[in-house]
Amino acid sequence: MINRILIRIKTIQILYSFYQGGNSNPSTAQKELLFSLEKSYELYNALLYLIVQLTTLARRRLEYGRVKLMPTVDDLTPNTRFVDNKFADLMARNKALMAYVEEKCISWDDTFLKNMLGKIIASDIYKEYMESDDFSYKNDQEFWRKICKNVIFADDDLIALLEEKSIYWNDDLEIVSTFVLKTIKRMDMEQGGDQELLPMFRDDEDKDYACKLLRDVITNEKEYREMINVSIKNWDIERIAFMDIVIMEVAIAELINFPSIPVNVTFNEFLEIAKDYSTEKSSTFINGVLDNIVAKLKTENRLLKK
Repeated sequence: MINRILIRIKTIQILYSFYQGGNSNPSTAQKELLFSLEKSYELYNALLYLIVQLTTLARRRLEYGRVKLMPTVDDLTPNTRFVDNKFADLMARNKALMAYVEEKCISWDDTFLKNMLGKIIASDIYKEYMESDDFSYKNDQEFWRKICKNVIFADDDLIALLEEKSIYWNDDLEIVSTFVLKTIKRMDMEQGGDQELLPMFRDDEDKDYACKLLRDVITNEKEYREMINVSIKNWDIERIAFMDIVIMEVAIAELINFPSIPVNVTFNEFLEIAKDYSTEKSSTFINGVLDNIVAKLKTENRLLKK
């Protein structure tokens, strides 16, 4: 689930904090990076479990309506389409999700659940679904994909709650939500509760990539800083945004130490990160500096790409 885009972002964030805090222990930084990535995976599971908890809350409301002192006709004969959703039931029976939820003690705030359920019920997606005569699993699955994408993941209260619950989740929702949507789409009803969720890392290579990228920057920080200093013209390195320096250091580490990653991929990924995490002009500035560094690395035969 954790891809290299997220790894790059987390590495930059951890290094920024590492340098600013005056930390000199690389193993502490690596532990912090892996913990941060684990929290991203926890968010992935928590968002899937949100579907289960919202369904459970809706079911409790229907049950309360049936037994209250003066039930209405709607209370006694409610539309159970939402609570009978086959995809939500599939997630509630998913062994991997339920085991992870229990291990990490994941649960959503009751007030948030009530408010979110109200927003779902008020949406056009919900109204269209409840009136539909398509009772297939595919339709139930598509309903939750649309609700997650258009209602839940776009909700400001969710973003605020995530920031409150964990400092590691401040910037994770945009990326992690794409994996939740991917998971919704790939879940097969025929496999029942035994179907696997996306793994934390695609393979050991991605985990090694994360650790190696971080270690290499810390180990060669002085060399990379000097490469940046030599490559800038008419600029005092002390006047450059510190985030720009960190982004460039990580980019240099990837350029030199990962021959399987094309130069243009490294450029594109780190320039996009600069647009989101640094100043307005940072991406243009970083692009120019990295261009100079790549040219120098080529003349020194240090840029060995497959």
